[in-house]
Amino acid sequence: MSRIRILPEILSNQIAAGEVVERPASVVKELVENALDAGATRIHVAVEKGGRGLVEVIDNGSGMSHDDALMAIERYATSKLRQAADLFAIRTLGFRGEALPSIAAVSRLTLSTRESEAEAGTELFIEGGSLRQVREVGIPPGTRVAVGQLFFNTPARRKFLKTVATEMSHVGDVLASIALAHPAAAVRLDHDGRMLRQWPAVSEPVVRAADVLGRSLQDLLLPVRHEGETIAVSGWVAPPVETRTSGRSIYLFVNGRWVRDRTLQHALFAGFGQRLMKGQFPVAVLFVRVPFDQVDVNVHPTKHEVRLAEARSVHDAVAMAVSRALSAGEKRHWQSAATQPEPSRVAETPPSFSASAPEPLTAGMPLGKVFPPWPSGAKGDAAEGKGETVSPAPRPAAPAPQAALWPADRFSALEPIGQLHGTYLLCRSETGLVIIDQHAAHERVYYEALRRRLAEHGPAPAQVLLVPETVELGFREAEALERLASGLAACGLEIEPFGGTTFVVKTIPSFVSGGRLAKLLRAIAEDAVETGFGEGLAAALDSSLKLVACHGAIRGHQRLSEAEIKALLQQLDACENPSFCPHGRPTWIQFSLRELEKRFGRIVG
Repeated sequence: MSRIRILPEILSNQIAAGEVVERPASVVKELVENALDAGATRIHVAVEKGGRGLVEVIDNGSGMSHDDALMAIERYATSKLRQAADLFAIRTLGFRGEALPSIAAVSRLTLSTRESEAEAGTELFIEGGSLRQVREVGIPPGTRVAVGQLFFNTPARRKFLKTVATEMSHVGDVLASIALAHPAAAVRLDHDGRMLRQWPAVSEPVVRAADVLGRSLQDLLLPVRHEGETIAVSGWVAPPVETRTSGRSIYLFVNGRWVRDRTLQHALFAGFGQRLMKGQFPVAVLFVRVPFDQVDVNVHPTKHEVRLAEARSVHDAVAMAVSRALSAGEKRHWQSAATQPEPSRVAETPPSFSASAPEPLTAGMPLGKVFPPWPSGAKGDAAEGKGETVSPAPRPAAPAPQAALWPADRFSALEPIGQLHGTYLLCRSETGLVIIDQHAAHERVYYEALRRRLAEHGPAPAQVLLVPETVELGFREAEALERLASGLAACGLEIEPFGGTTFVVKTIPSFVSGGRLAKLLRAIAEDAVETGFGEGLAAALDSSLKLVACHGAIRGHQRLSEAEIKALLQQLDACENPSFCPHGRPTWIQFSLRELEKRFGRIVG
């Protein structure tokens, strides 16, 4: 008896679906790309229950005839390939014939379509890959595909879907990337009957880029242009001061197709050269155009990966174009006399001060200024966040045993003798030379003060912004920030959703500069997305406190007076773990007198 047999068509379709349909976002990608290939200028995506209930895509494209609609649900049916050579010169976004039948194999799919010249449209209903109904319907020209109960007949696949918020973040990311490449098309996304985002059709592509990346970047984006004989590069990069903590603001396209390509990403970083700090990622939207027969888009079923015939040439072209754009931007910045943006205006509410309270230093203000204490028992309105309830952060761990052997004034007893490059404090000790990183040290001071006061006194006093600021984020970042809202309010940072993925900031901690507010919120959200909530919400909040402390601390290359240096040293003495910043970097290093004498050859051995 033969052990090899042909699989049933339904099962083979389900296997194909496993390659093409990973999650609801995969369905959105396939259907929206088909809509654009059909010439659609308006696309409406409606999702229910994160895609578990429904994924619906409606477009005003060319539509299909009755016969074509029936043919479109057959495997390997396509309108985009005519001969074998076409497979190696793909000019469209969608081309894989199994997309629609694969989606239909794992859902209850309704396809309604009508050509503009037809008097009536055609509607098909497919359940689990089996055609159940065909009928005429009256609909506007275009196509509507409704994918209901995704993975209803493959429960093993359905149980691996993530939370509604996570699946919607993937849908939003996919739609945003497609919208970037097609600014002439109006795109709208709804979830459970509520509009999440919409991108109106625009004539200037940079406007669409700003809609996706954040409107605050529109005037900062630097145009990237390169025209070669066979390779063209265009798009925008943000200047190095506008970096992110993850690569989620990098969008790369090859012939209009959104891709994840290591060669292109390496070229982007090469173009930035030494302008990026370690661990920072640029903001970029880059479009690469190459001859269609010089790129293979059939590397992966989802079409996210491509293979370039002239990868080295493309790499060099992208790197050169990005480098030129950044250099041109730096030249314009040097020549311009533009002033720095004014910080957010804050209501004048003088805080009460306590001489006995710790005195964390504040960026941009005298370092000896006393930090306002939390009034005992005063919770304040800032605690009324929209996110989940978060318990106060626990007190820092007890200091290491050897710390107890040090004198209580081990730092304030040091004698400041200078400041190196406005960043490192040089201090004489009884046994040698101590060098202190002023930013790392001040960051530790702020972090411990925040944790201690949250645990002991509740919400921090906050400054009310006279003109509330708005901050735009990506879908995943917005979801993470909403979960942290109540915890951040306890730190004096009160935010509220403002529609879609935009938040309005109502209050800020007294020690955070308004000019750095957007960067701080974005860093908090990106950090929460990268680290996740696997260790609980309190751990995610603690990570946020580290960022709040980092952004509130004095910076490097900032001159300090002798009095300010002494104030910082005194505050280090009050810390339970003064030797490291909250992110693990050392705050000080020491060279013993014996080591110095040995290095200068004054002693041997």
